[in-house]
Amino acid sequence: MTARPLPVPDESSAQYWAHAREHVLSVARCRHCDRFTIPPGETCPHCLTSEPRFRFEPVSGRGRVRSWTVIRRASLLGFTDEVPYLLVDVELDEQPELRMIGRLVDGPNTVVHVGDPVRVTFEDVTAEIAVPAFCLAGHP
Repeated sequence: MTARPLPVPDESSAQYWAHAREHVLSVARCRHCDRFTIPPGETCPHCLTSEPRFRFEPVSGRGRVRSWTVIRRASLLGFTDEVPYLLVDVELDEQPELRMIGRLVDGPNTVVHVGDPVRVTFEDVTAEIAVPAFCLAGHP
């Protein structure tokens, strides 16, 4: 059995992963135009500044399903024992077109519809790493 791959925080993502460890979803916000973006890059995709100086800010973690897929065959080592699982493409409430993909922890046989409300939850992969995931709103 191969262990699940873990994120390796670097200078640009350390704050994101520190928040996640505390079960807080944070998103990069451009200091120039004040818009959120996932993932942050060298430039802001909204205002196109090459000096966005992104800061990670907590967000509600609420959103709506845009699309989904069931993964039935692991394409990454370490996920073989986890299949099948359901991934959702979520538009977060904070900003139109602010999209994030994550596992739906409700299970691979869950009936999902476009527009279903979801909320963030976290998978504690290790004592130091928690990965954001989603669950249907109203479910534990």
